[in-house]
Amino acid sequence: MTKDKRMALSLNNLHPAPGSTHKKKRLGRGPGSGLGKTSGKGHKGQKSRSGYSSRPGFEGGQMPLQRRLPKRGFTNIFKKQWIEISLAKIEENFKAGDDITPEILHERGLIKKAKHDLVILGTGEVTKSLNISAHRFTKTAKEKIEKAGGSATAIVKTTEASI
Repeated sequence: MTKDKRMALSLNNLHPAPGSTHKKKRLGRGPGSGLGKTSGKGHKGQKSRSGYSSRPGFEGGQMPLQRRLPKRGFTNIFKKQWIEISLAKIEENFKAGDDITPEILHERGLIKKAKHDLVILGTGEVTKSLNISAHRFTKTAKEKIEKAGGSATAIVKTTEASI
Protein backbone atom coordinates (compact mmCIF):
# COMPACT_ATOMS: atom_id res chain seq x y z
CA MET A 1 0.00 0.00 0.00
CA THR A 2 1.48 3.37 -1.03
CA LYS A 3 1.21 6.42 1.19
CA ASP A 4 -0.88 9.25 -0.28
CA LYS A 5 0.95 12.61 0.09
CA ARG A 6 -2.35 14.47 0.28
CA MET A 7 -3.40 12.96 3.62
CA ALA A 8 -5.30 15.16 6.00
CA LEU A 9 -3.05 16.95 8.49
CA SER A 10 -3.65 15.86 12.08
CA LEU A 11 -1.64 15.55 15.31
CA ASN A 12 -0.72 11.90 14.74
CA ASN A 13 0.94 12.50 11.35
CA LEU A 14 2.79 15.80 11.93
CA HIS A 15 6.49 15.79 11.01
CA PRO A 16 9.03 18.40 9.86
CA ALA A 17 9.82 18.85 6.18
CA PRO A 18 12.63 16.58 4.88
CA GLY A 19 16.06 18.16 5.41
CA SER A 20 14.81 20.86 7.78
CA THR A 21 16.06 19.18 10.98
CA HIS A 22 19.63 18.24 11.93
CA LYS A 23 21.08 16.21 14.77
CA LYS A 24 22.73 18.25 17.55
CA LYS A 25 26.54 18.31 17.30
CA ARG A 26 27.82 16.27 20.28
CA LEU A 27 31.26 17.60 21.19
CA GLY A 28 33.98 15.92 23.22
CA ARG A 29 32.65 12.35 23.03
CA GLY A 30 35.82 10.49 22.02
CA PRO A 31 37.89 10.12 18.87
CA GLY A 32 35.27 8.01 17.09
CA SER A 33 32.83 10.90 16.96
CA GLY A 34 35.10 13.07 14.83
CA LEU A 35 34.71 15.92 17.34
CA GLY A 36 36.50 14.46 20.36
CA LYS A 37 39.41 15.81 22.43
CA THR A 38 39.52 19.49 21.41
CA SER A 39 35.85 19.52 20.26
CA GLY A 40 36.63 21.18 16.93
CA LYS A 41 38.32 24.20 18.54
CA GLY A 42 41.92 23.32 17.61
CA HIS A 43 44.91 23.68 19.94
CA LYS A 44 45.55 26.63 22.26
CA GLY A 45 44.74 30.26 21.53
CA GLN A 46 41.97 32.58 22.69
CA LYS A 47 39.21 30.91 20.69
CA SER A 48 39.92 27.50 22.22
CA ARG A 49 39.31 28.69 25.80
CA SER A 50 36.02 28.49 27.63
CA GLY A 51 34.03 31.72 27.91
CA TYR A 52 35.50 33.21 24.72
CA SER A 53 33.28 35.66 22.89
CA SER A 54 34.19 38.48 20.53
CA ARG A 55 32.26 41.70 20.20
CA PRO A 56 30.14 42.23 17.08
CA GLY A 57 32.17 43.59 14.17
CA PHE A 58 35.56 42.54 15.65
CA GLU A 59 37.95 41.42 12.89
CA GLY A 60 40.95 40.23 14.90
CA GLY A 61 42.75 43.57 15.04
CA GLN A 62 42.14 44.40 11.37
CA MET A 63 40.38 47.72 10.85
CA PRO A 64 36.66 46.78 11.11
CA LEU A 65 34.34 47.25 8.15
CA GLN A 66 32.22 49.91 9.88
CA ARG A 67 35.37 52.04 10.32
CA ARG A 68 36.70 51.42 6.79
CA LEU A 69 33.55 52.64 5.05
CA PRO A 70 33.04 56.38 4.44
CA LYS A 71 30.43 58.15 6.55
CA ARG A 72 27.55 59.88 4.77
CA GLY A 73 24.89 62.37 5.86
CA PHE A 74 24.07 63.58 9.35
CA THR A 75 21.39 63.30 12.03
CA ASN A 76 19.49 66.48 12.78
CA ILE A 77 19.34 66.71 16.59
CA PHE A 78 16.77 69.52 16.39
CA LYS A 79 14.30 67.42 14.36
CA LYS A 80 10.69 68.10 15.29
CA GLN A 81 8.72 64.96 16.15
CA TRP A 82 4.98 64.96 15.56
CA ILE A 83 2.35 62.47 16.67
CA GLU A 84 -0.47 62.21 14.15
CA ILE A 85 -4.06 61.16 14.84
CA SER A 86 -7.00 61.15 12.44
CA LEU A 87 -10.42 62.68 13.02
CA ALA A 88 -11.95 59.21 12.40
CA LYS A 89 -10.14 57.83 15.49
CA ILE A 90 -11.24 60.78 17.63
CA GLU A 91 -14.83 60.52 16.34
CA GLU A 92 -15.21 56.88 17.38
CA ASN A 93 -13.65 57.28 20.85
CA PHE A 94 -15.31 60.46 22.17
CA LYS A 95 -18.85 61.72 22.83
CA ALA A 96 -20.30 65.07 21.71
CA GLY A 97 -19.11 68.05 23.76
CA ASP A 98 -15.94 66.30 25.05
CA ASP A 99 -12.77 68.29 25.61
CA ILE A 100 -9.83 66.57 23.90
CA THR A 101 -6.19 67.29 24.79
CA PRO A 102 -2.96 65.34 24.14
CA GLU A 103 -3.00 64.17 27.79
CA ILE A 104 -6.53 62.76 27.48
CA LEU A 105 -5.62 61.00 24.21
CA HIS A 106 -2.59 59.48 25.97
CA GLU A 107 -4.68 58.32 28.97
CA ARG A 108 -7.16 56.58 26.63
CA GLY A 109 -4.28 54.87 24.75
CA LEU A 110 -4.87 56.58 21.40
CA ILE A 111 -1.36 58.08 21.29
CA LYS A 112 1.82 56.65 22.79
CA LYS A 113 3.58 59.77 24.07
CA ALA A 114 2.04 63.03 25.21
CA LYS A 115 5.40 64.88 25.22
CA HIS A 116 5.69 65.22 21.41
CA ASP A 117 3.60 67.74 19.49
CA LEU A 118 0.20 66.51 18.30
CA VAL A 119 -1.20 66.97 14.78
CA ILE A 120 -4.86 66.37 13.96
CA LEU A 121 -5.32 64.99 10.44
CA GLY A 122 -8.50 65.54 8.42
CA THR A 123 -9.04 61.85 7.57
CA GLY A 124 -12.61 60.73 8.32
CA GLU A 125 -15.83 62.59 9.08
CA VAL A 126 -16.94 64.46 12.20
CA THR A 127 -20.62 64.40 13.20
CA LYS A 128 -20.23 65.48 16.85
CA SER A 129 -19.33 68.82 18.34
CA LEU A 130 -15.84 68.30 19.85
CA ASN A 131 -13.48 70.76 21.55
CA ILE A 132 -10.02 69.69 20.44
CA SER A 133 -6.73 71.18 21.63
CA ALA A 134 -3.61 70.22 19.66
CA HIS A 135 -0.34 71.76 18.54
CA ARG A 136 -1.32 71.74 14.88
CA PHE A 137 -4.35 71.02 12.66
CA THR A 138 -4.47 70.32 8.96
CA LYS A 139 -6.66 72.71 7.00
CA THR A 140 -9.32 70.04 6.28
CA ALA A 141 -9.34 68.88 9.92
CA LYS A 142 -9.99 72.41 11.19
CA GLU A 143 -12.77 72.94 8.64
CA LYS A 144 -14.48 69.64 9.51
CA ILE A 145 -14.33 70.29 13.28
CA GLU A 146 -15.77 73.80 12.97
CA LYS A 147 -18.42 72.64 10.45
CA ALA A 148 -19.65 70.07 13.04
CA GLY A 149 -19.98 72.86 15.66
CA GLY A 150 -16.79 72.12 17.59
CA SER A 151 -13.66 74.13 18.24
CA ALA A 152 -10.05 73.59 17.18
CA THR A 153 -7.63 75.29 19.59
CA ALA A 154 -3.91 75.42 18.81
CA ILE A 155 -1.59 74.85 21.78
CA VAL A 156 1.27 77.36 21.77
CA LYS A 157 4.43 76.29 23.59
CA THR A 158 6.04 79.07 25.60
CA THR A 159 9.71 79.00 26.53
CA GLU A 160 10.71 80.64 29.79
CA ALA A 161 13.96 82.60 29.58
CA SER A 162 15.84 82.94 32.84
CA ILE A 163 18.03 86.03 33.32
